[in-house]
Amino acid sequence: MTTYRMPAEWDPHERCWMAWPCREGMWEDPQATAEAYTRVAHAIADYEPVAMLVPPHLAKGARHHLGADITLIEMPIDDSWCRDTGPTFVRSDDGTLAGVSFTFNAWGGKYHPHDQDALIGERILRTLQLPVIHSALVAEGGGFCVDGEGTLLTTDTCFPNPNRNPDWSRAQIDEELKTRLGVEKVIWIPGDPIDPETDGHVDCIAAFAAPGRLIIKDSEDGDDPRKPYFDSVRAALADQTDARGRPLELLPLPEARVDGREGERFCLSYVNFYLANGAVIAPAYGIAADDLVRERLSNYYPGREVRMVNIDAIAVGGGGIHCITQQQPGVVC
Repeated sequence: MTTYRMPAEWDPHERCWMAWPCREGMWEDPQATAEAYTRVAHAIADYEPVAMLVPPHLAKGARHHLGADITLIEMPIDDSWCRDTGPTFVRSDDGTLAGVSFTFNAWGGKYHPHDQDALIGERILRTLQLPVIHSALVAEGGGFCVDGEGTLLTTDTCFPNPNRNPDWSRAQIDEELKTRLGVEKVIWIPGDPIDPETDGHVDCIAAFAAPGRLIIKDSEDGDDPRKPYFDSVRAALADQTDARGRPLELLPLPEARVDGREGERFCLSYVNFYLANGAVIAPAYGIAADDLVRERLSNYYPGREVRMVNIDAIAVGGGGIHCITQQQPGVVC
């Protein structure tokens, strides 16, 4: 039997997958959102190819925005969060690719319709002529991150939630993630209690910078009402080791504070960035903390250029740059 493992996100990519914003009623300003998706796509395209899924009736408008340097693939879609609907690519021991297609129910049945999005993972893999690995687990790609060396991080509020997997124990979820993604250890942390959209996806909370090094949301402000939650994540990780037995070095990154947006669906996570080939494509909000985040990400990912892209018109939908992207690793010969 072929063994597959999900590579780390900093491994070289063949391309990035995205999906054009198309759900009516999702966006405060659809034109501004289209422009924001375009900015993200062009920033990534400076470092690696980008393929954009677009429903046929929106293809002309998408092409107008994106220009000729982004590949458009016409496909029926319901929504625009390719991290969660796209396949999770895995690599075999001999370097070939396949993809895991988890079961998708729109973050616990929050949005309808979602039947086309439930098929995106398999459709992309069929388009690429890659093997499809089906999983009965209801899961989204933003709900986990890996270090590429056997460690996976997820939250205790998302996949075990009754709105996704009511008949699965946490041990069963643990085992399914290990089997499908080729990891040896699953680390569980508290999910964000004010994230009703995803029920606490980990990609708004933490991201591996390297094996043994984990970026986490943090606050140095003792009066920050969010600090107790950030401290609970830090406490959950304090005595953890990764799959290789290494203690985890925790690297702090602040949460954005955008006036008038606290407590809304608006995504305030600087951790929700995309690692392109040679670059970090990171969210910006036009606030002073943007500069601090740029400096810290430059230190956390030495040798990578940090590109900050304003995401206000994306954040209103409840996600950020990582949420709208999905990396396709390169084939290793």
